[in-house]
Amino acid sequence: MYLIALLIVTLGLALYFILKPVDNKNVIFQQTEALDIPFTKQGELLFISQSTSDTLAIIDIELADDEQKRARGLMYRNSMPEDAGMLFIHDSEQIQGFWMKNTYIPLDIIFVDSNKNIITIHPNTTPLKEWNYASVAPALYVVEVNAGFCNRNNILTGDRIEFEILK
Repeated sequence: MYLIALLIVTLGLALYFILKPVDNKNVIFQQTEALDIPFTKQGELLFISQSTSDTLAIIDIELADDEQKRARGLMYRNSMPEDAGMLFIHDSEQIQGFWMKNTYIPLDIIFVDSNKNIITIHPNTTPLKEWNYASVAPALYVVEVNAGFCNRNNILTGDRIEFEILK
């Protein structure tokens, strides 16, 4: 009698775990290749020369302004328009570090302080690498653009950014 009861309880537990709804918060999704994720314009960003106050370049921006968007960034994308970039807006100004894991597009990574001054530029980062690209001083913003963008537009440390977010 005891064995039959134990068997029924065991089968009941097995059925419960087999038929139980999946909790999507605990499911781990592993993406292994680039996707055709479209760029979504959410604003515009200007790069302004420190020495002349001239506008060096203007790009459309997509925002990464919460923890989930900042964590994903430009990962898994296979392209980005030439005149576009992603603006990361952090919750606090601190040393920021980015990596290129699961990022298929070579990028220039631009770190910007709370006064909107460019403090660090990492040009031509290598796709899919897991080493850390960090700011040399506390940053509140980070801008990612296609590799070579800073060189082509003479954007240097000390230059500024201004941006407008679409409503």
